[in-house]
Amino acid sequence: QVRLVESGGGLVQPGGSLRLSCAASGFTFSRYVMKWYRRAPGKERELVANITTTGRTNYADSVKGRFTISRDDAKNTIDLQMNSLKPEDTAVYYCSVRLSSYSESFGQGTQVTVSS
Repeated sequence: QVRLVESGGGLVQPGGSLRLSCAASGFTFSRYVMKWYRRAPGKERELVANITTTGRTNYADSVKGRFTISRDDAKNTIDLQMNSLKPEDTAVYYCSVRLSSYSESFGQGTQVTVSS
């Protein structure tokens, strides 16, 4: 059974940093693209970043240059380093994996609040 557990969220002031982590289990982690999404209040879910099995990364324009996604296949984890945080980054952040064309799994999410 796929399990994704996010951690690392919290309250941070504008301009600050947070590092999110996602621990994965129940599938062969190294074989899959991993993603971070976020959902802000009243908004649609947004793809923030993804990382391929070879370590290639892609980012939403809104976070390019500020966020960095990474993976550790030995530990079955992905991280999201978030720097220069803005109030508009406030959201629940989820990691996800798509194991098939009809099945994408998400964790329970971790809340990030950027506010002074």
